[in-house]
Amino acid sequence: MESTDRSLELPTNLTHRVRIDALQSADSPRLSGVDTSHVQRLAEMQVSLPPILVHRPTMRIIDGSHRVAAAVLRGLDSVEVHYFDGPETDSFLRAVSANVAHGLPLSTPDRKAAAERILRSHADMSDRAVATHTGLDAKTVAAIRRGSTEDARQSNTRIGADGKAHPLDRTAERIRAAELMTSHPDLPLRAIVKETGLSLGTAHDVRQRLLRGEAPIPAPRRGAGVGVTEQRGSPALAAAHVPDAVSAAVPARRAGPAPAGAGRTRTSLDMLRGLTSDPSLRHSDSGRQFLRWLHTHFVLDDAWRQQVDSVPPHSTATVAELALQCSHAWRRFAEELASRRLTDVAGAGTVRPAPESRK
Repeated sequence: MESTDRSLELPTNLTHRVRIDALQSADSPRLSGVDTSHVQRLAEMQVSLPPILVHRPTMRIIDGSHRVAAAVLRGLDSVEVHYFDGPETDSFLRAVSANVAHGLPLSTPDRKAAAERILRSHADMSDRAVATHTGLDAKTVAAIRRGSTEDARQSNTRIGADGKAHPLDRTAERIRAAELMTSHPDLPLRAIVKETGLSLGTAHDVRQRLLRGEAPIPAPRRGAGVGVTEQRGSPALAAAHVPDAVSAAVPARRAGPAPAGAGRTRTSLDMLRGLTSDPSLRHSDSGRQFLRWLHTHFVLDDAWRQQVDSVPPHSTATVAELALQCSHAWRRFAEELASRRLTDVAGAGTVRPAPESRK
């Protein structure tokens, strides 16, 4: 959404006398239109009515249709007007806010219909911001969003009531924070916040997860933002999600053949889960550091397939060489571990001579 809170502010105290026939009918949030009984009550009042609100570029009434109708009933040909100079797309927002704040209250169906329309025209607006404009609960707005915009492309950011953009998904920032914490264990949290843009609380959560040997990303929640869905195929993200997401990503084993291609991935995740819960790793500094390193470099079996198309043609040779070097490094790592295992087994199987007794 391009507008900020400034475009939705109340107009200044300056008013203008405008002929009624110069005004355009309102784009009202009221499903039933003008309430004639309310117009009659306003017309019978012996006081001047407050100025109406009009979108200056189009001269369309934003707030005050009942007052204009009452003025006509009184025989007046002009009314006092405040002008709104914001974008036309924000006129309906302003109309809803004004009708919620004063005058004849909007019904619940009026406010829900208004919220649905706002979510279509301002898809990036947060649930709380829409709730502020419509007088609904944020949870109600969230339910309306799920029911009315699920086919629309969703953004990874929401514009809050403060007019600032707030990302829905902090996956990339969490992964970057985890990398910094792993490579620079003594780096203060505030330095990580400055580098990644995370809040101090989120950065603290990432650090605590790493200290527990867990991934820096919480388990995926139902209805997570679109950014999570779009990025979840990346190797780094797959690695970050593995420990917390194992229960969701690896269903309970059932009798019968496993789906094609699922066996290796399931085994890899099970093995990683076993390592993550190993007390000898979780309860030592070196073990936790190893788990953090492993989570950062772990790649699900076929996760790389979703990244192939991202490599530009002129970089394929370079990326292929990097991948081969990484595979060689992992191979040497595996060979070293296998060698140590054989050495340990051989050492364990050797019968040591009993010490000679001293007489």
